[in-house]
Amino acid sequence: MEQQHNRSEDIDIRSYWLVLKRRWLIASGILFTSIALSGFAISLQRPTYQASGKLLFQANRASLLTGVGEKVGDLESVRREANPLSTQAEILQSRPIIEEVIKKLDLRDKNGELLKPESINIKIDPIPGTDVLKVAHISGESKKAADVVNQIMRSYVNSNIQNNRQETIAARKFIEGQLPRAEGELNRATEQLRSFKAANQVINLEQETEETVKSIGELDKQLNEVKGQLAEVTSQQAELRSQIKIPSSEAVDRTSLSLIPGVQEALGELQKVQSQIATQQALYTSDNPIMITLREKEASLSQLLQQRASQSLGTNVKVSPDKLQLGQLKEQLVGESVRLQAQRLGLESKVQTLSGLHQQFRQRAQVLPNLEKKQGDLERRVMVAQKTYETLLGRLQEIRVAENQTIGSARIVQNAVVSPNPARMRMMLLLGAGGIFIGTLLGVAAAFLVDVIDKSIKTVKEAQDVFGYTLLGLIPKFDTNSASIEQTMEGASPRVVVGTLPRSVIHEAYQMLQANLKFISHKTVRTIVVTSSVPGEGKSEVSANLAAVIAQAGKRVLLVDSDMRNPSQHHLWGVMNLTGLSNVIVGQDRIRNCIQTVTRNLSVLTAGVIPPNPQALLDSEGMSALIQALSQHYDYIIFDTPPLAGTADAAVLGKMADGVLVVVRPGVADLKSALAAKTLLMRSEANVLGMVANGVNIKHEPDRYFYYNSTRDTNNSSLVVQASLRK
Repeated sequence: MEQQHNRSEDIDIRSYWLVLKRRWLIASGILFTSIALSGFAISLQRPTYQASGKLLFQANRASLLTGVGEKVGDLESVRREANPLSTQAEILQSRPIIEEVIKKLDLRDKNGELLKPESINIKIDPIPGTDVLKVAHISGESKKAADVVNQIMRSYVNSNIQNNRQETIAARKFIEGQLPRAEGELNRATEQLRSFKAANQVINLEQETEETVKSIGELDKQLNEVKGQLAEVTSQQAELRSQIKIPSSEAVDRTSLSLIPGVQEALGELQKVQSQIATQQALYTSDNPIMITLREKEASLSQLLQQRASQSLGTNVKVSPDKLQLGQLKEQLVGESVRLQAQRLGLESKVQTLSGLHQQFRQRAQVLPNLEKKQGDLERRVMVAQKTYETLLGRLQEIRVAENQTIGSARIVQNAVVSPNPARMRMMLLLGAGGIFIGTLLGVAAAFLVDVIDKSIKTVKEAQDVFGYTLLGLIPKFDTNSASIEQTMEGASPRVVVGTLPRSVIHEAYQMLQANLKFISHKTVRTIVVTSSVPGEGKSEVSANLAAVIAQAGKRVLLVDSDMRNPSQHHLWGVMNLTGLSNVIVGQDRIRNCIQTVTRNLSVLTAGVIPPNPQALLDSEGMSALIQALSQHYDYIIFDTPPLAGTADAAVLGKMADGVLVVVRPGVADLKSALAAKTLLMRSEANVLGMVANGVNIKHEPDRYFYYNSTRDTNNSSLVVQASLRK
């Protein structure tokens, strides 16, 4: 499929090329006309000159002095963003600059009036990658072009200097007005920062934050250790209490009283009295004076014991005598319990203290971020105010220096240089190239348009497509005006190639036609009618040459000129046409008297007297009988008949013959006539043997593979390519 597609594209391209070759005269004429018109347009172009100069643009520091804002440290970038080269280009082309140039140079029109600013065309182009502007002006006078460019650059530079001075003065006044405000803002920001530190007792928040975090960690560690110790002491104390079974509130008092001598002495006396009471109670009744005395002594000693215990403890408490005396082990355990109680209380106090400190530090740590943020805001405000103030002071010093300078932001780096106008050169080039391009385009379009309008059959391939007949022979164009012609048949016209160019490609083409006629049918074809669609296709020459080449093969051939409307065979063979076919059919003369011998095997029967109705003669029984009679004496009979356009002679005669041979000449036959001839042959039911392409121009054919492009004679080969066929 791909190969077929490529072949189809190749055929299309070749067909387009063949169209251009056929219509080269039209395409060439239009191309030359277009080139001539573009040349005339180029000649009308008047000479002009272009002068160009260069301006260097540099940012002026004086105009940057008020640039206080977000980009305080990058004022150059602010300037470049606010005033690019394109802005300066617009200023250079502004009306005030142009008007000043016109007045300075006294530029006037033909009426003596000053030129309008609109009539001065100035071109400004930034040079990429630089701060340079190129100023250009085109004029018919080279000096005028240079003067205009130089004056524009000077006027711009002077205007720029004045503008910079005005900007400097305005900047100084602005900064002088801003300085007091900046100073006041700095003082207010500084005072707010001082008040904040004093109110919040801030010295170094960063260091304080670090220490606070560190302190919280240490307190957490100590608090955990103390809580562990407290838990351990509490556990030990609880164990001791379970052993001595003395409430913790009494353990200290009882231990203390058991160690006081006065209390123990009173307790001993009391115990002795109580022992006596117990002894005497068995002997005496309670009303006995001895018992009463002992009871009174017991009460007195009990009261003394309570007094001494209260004095020892410092409080008025009632102490049971049986609890004032402990054993040594119990006394040690009570003492240890008391010690653990004291240690526990101490640890509890320490935990409370550490917890309080921990809480204080955590509260401070929660406040510190807000304090840091507020302090940072105040410090940034102070820094910005201070930076603004310092910047304004520096700018004020610079502007006072720049106020007395006359430096602008632009300077001339190249005065005007005059050269031929490149736009004119480009225009001339465009006109020339455009003329060639448009001429070529129009020429090609015209060639294809004429080719489309032309309804003639242009190639052998088109003829095959229209008729649908087998191509039996292809006769190239040839020229008879050549010194190489050899006269082998006496009296024959040079158009009879078989007799004039016996070793040429044309001769071989007719031999190929003869061979193809033998191959196309299973039966022998002896009577052949040769016709064409329209006059001028060379059917008479084909008939003559075909008859001659068959005769050269040793066959007896009779060539009959059946074109009784415009006979031509007697001219081709150089014989007389006094009597012929028409005379034989009507019985005016015998056939043997009308046949003229040309060579040993070739005879010619001319048309004879032109009758009033040739078709009636050809469609008669006499013609049919004549064909049968002649077939007895000749191997082949070739009938040269009129064209099929407008007449039916060939169709009538083709019905009687063995077959019809249609001659087609590309460029002569048209589509309409060809279709009409084909239809006529179909209706007559004639046996169409095939088609002969005559007068074929090799250069106009896409399929060169069927051409006979090898010859025995180089000279004859060249004749084939250069020839033009006549009837």
